[in-house]
Amino acid sequence: MRAALVKEFGAPSVLTVEDVPDPVPGPGEVVIAVGAASVNFPDLLVVDGSYQNLPERPFTPGKEAAGRVVAVGDGVERIKVGQRVLTLVEHGAYAEQLRVPEQLVIELPDAVGFEAAAALGLVYATAHFGLCRRGRLQAGETVLVTGAGGGMGSAGVQLAKARGARVIALAHRREKAELARAQGADVVLTSPPDTLRDDLLAATEGHGVDLTLEMLGGDYLTQIIRATAWEGRIVIVGFAAGGQNPVKPGHLLVKNISLVGLQSSDYRDREPDQMRATIAEILHLAETGRIDPAIDLTFPLGKVSDALQYVKDGRVRGKVVLTTGLT
Repeated sequence: MRAALVKEFGAPSVLTVEDVPDPVPGPGEVVIAVGAASVNFPDLLVVDGSYQNLPERPFTPGKEAAGRVVAVGDGVERIKVGQRVLTLVEHGAYAEQLRVPEQLVIELPDAVGFEAAAALGLVYATAHFGLCRRGRLQAGETVLVTGAGGGMGSAGVQLAKARGARVIALAHRREKAELARAQGADVVLTSPPDTLRDDLLAATEGHGVDLTLEMLGGDYLTQIIRATAWEGRIVIVGFAAGGQNPVKPGHLLVKNISLVGLQSSDYRDREPDQMRATIAEILHLAETGRIDPAIDLTFPLGKVSDALQYVKDGRVRGKVVLTTGLT
């Protein structure tokens, strides 16, 4: 089979696609012929060596894939050969075949294709855990989603709307703002940090934001805290725009604000049953037309470096997906 390999850390161009041995399932394991694998921002950090969890080189990156089961190991009972499935993994998805534990495999509805399924995994699960588990979203609340128009932001906008929220989307390019609006955002802002607090208060008639799914950091986070409602919650998913920044405890204390972190892969590893149930709910929402992964572009596996560079350049609207030709 062919697989993308990281032999040395660096820019997306360091990836090579080479022939490697087909995986063989061990006890409790499943081998999936990959039809599609999603490209996510953390993959860039994995390839350049700055991610928190890095395997020994050479290795294959990629955190989610959809395809068809071609082999199962001893003791596998729930998953059968021939089933269409989705899986979330720490690495290994950028390949024509992938070996995973059975507990990480989710059955696919017939109506959801491989490309859509791959795009519905990691970012939608992260948004779901952020909004529902960590953010305790209630219908009717106002939710701010930063980084709207990208993969994570698109997932947050759609899931918050599906859960009955009023959604404010913060985007920074016209085309991403248009996508957020098309996906149901009630208000779309393109505010810089110096006007963000006032713009958010104006958009909420002074009430402030009840819940933020936040992935920018820096000065954006500082102003979001100032525009958060009493007993509001801010779920930190990333800090793509500004890195670490000091938080003034007084701003949290005076309005009983909760500032919480989210590492969604912990649920995959610590609570795999809950992760499967969450993904099953997401797939059902897609199957019934309530969410759409909004795939921007697909690239063949052999063009994996180009796909990652496209994401790195910040041009993606929605999701980018790698394909192998399997249908």
